[in-house]
Amino acid sequence: MSSAPPSAQPFSDARISEAEIPTEVEARIAAGGKIVVDETRVKDELRTKGFGEKEDAEYVLKPYEGLYLMHTKRLRLKNKPDMIFDRLFELLLKYDKNIMTKFLVYRDLRSRGYVAKEGFGFGNDFRVYARGEYEKKPAKYVVFGLNEGTNVTANHFARAVDQIEKMGKEAIVAVIERRGEVIYYKASKMRFTENRYNQNNA
Repeated sequence: MSSAPPSAQPFSDARISEAEIPTEVEARIAAGGKIVVDETRVKDELRTKGFGEKEDAEYVLKPYEGLYLMHTKRLRLKNKPDMIFDRLFELLLKYDKNIMTKFLVYRDLRSRGYVAKEGFGFGNDFRVYARGEYEKKPAKYVVFGLNEGTNVTANHFARAVDQIEKMGKEAIVAVIERRGEVIYYKASKMRFTENRYNQNNA
C-alpha cells in the first residue's frame, strides 16, 4: 500500500454544497434499527442524491446514512421525535459494532461531495462514485475504512485489492486517526518481476 502524493490524492478537498444534501427527511425507526422512509417525494429526492435503497416494499436508509442526516440536522424520526444524534448512535451500535468507523468515512466522503454506497462485503467498504457521475457511470473506487492501529493480514488485504482491480476499480484505504480525521491512501497489488540468474554469465 502506498500513500499518494498530495497532488494525486484520490478525493478532492472541495466541500459539499447545500444542494447536495436532502432538505428534510422524515422517516421512522423500525425493528432492528432499520430507518424507513414512507413519503414518495422524500424517497425521490433521496434516490436522486444517492441516499437509501429499496428493500422489498420499503425504502430504507443505511445506518451510517441515517447518522449522517441526523448529524446534518436533516433527519427527523416521526415515531421518535426527540431522538438526537448520540441516542441514535447508541441504538445503531447495538446492531453494528463498526458503525462509528463507517459513519466517519461516510461523513468525510459526503462532505467532499462524493456519493458513497454500500460496498462489496470486503469489510467496512463503500462503492464511491467520481463527482458528478452517480447514476451515469459505475463506481470508480472501493474505499475501506480502518481505524488507526488496526491490524489487517497481508493476505486478506492483497486478495481484496486484487478482486477490486479485476472489477476495474481503484482500491482506497481510509485510515481514521484518533482525532477522527480521515486520511486516504491508494492501494495496489505489488507485483514482482522474477530475476533469473544465469550461472553461465557469472
